[in-house]
Amino acid sequence: MIVAIDGPAGAGKSTIAKRLARELGFLYIDTGAMYRALTLKAVRKHINLEDTAALVKMARQTRITLEPCGDRTLVFLDGEDVSAQIRTPELTQAVFYLARQPQIREIMVGWQQLYAQKKDIVMEGRDIGTVVFPHAPVKFYLDATAAERADRRHRELKERGIARLLADVRQEIEERDQHDRTRECGPLRQAADAIYIDSTSLAIDAVVTRMQEHIRHVQTH
Repeated sequence: MIVAIDGPAGAGKSTIAKRLARELGFLYIDTGAMYRALTLKAVRKHINLEDTAALVKMARQTRITLEPCGDRTLVFLDGEDVSAQIRTPELTQAVFYLARQPQIREIMVGWQQLYAQKKDIVMEGRDIGTVVFPHAPVKFYLDATAAERADRRHRELKERGIARLLADVRQEIEERDQHDRTRECGPLRQAADAIYIDSTSLAIDAVVTRMQEHIRHVQTH
């Protein structure tokens, strides 16, 4: 069983997908974390993020693994736990450079599809239901207003001790949306057969319950 969850930054995909995977007993896959880890390696190696050939060569020599650990998913880059290092605002702003590269996405999609050959999964990202698993039996598109998503991200950063102006976070969210929706390869969009859920005014439990109900319906029909 593959459960695909797509949606813009800050819509709650990671939180919801983790909770849903735990409830179902599935493996949770955060594709964004994979792109972040690869971006971190490029930054560390001082590779020009516009240099496609160098990035592709680096990607082919990279190993990224995701391992569940309680309520968290640890991200390992060539054996190193980089779960904390990939969540900085600076790295977040740089991820789109790699995410828009067709050759990088092709490599990533191959890695992501391998996970589904081994276990039942809940995978979230931008193009899971449209590109990675277009034939997934269950697809959701999780959305929320830009104002709500910025507020959530601002609170998250504050909890991690990162001081940012809410207006700046909102601007970054909107710029990320623009990059994600207009890139040529794997743009953010709702799959025709995806269930749309607006999480703006919904609690996490309510979203998870709605998803579980739909999954049970699919499993019994």
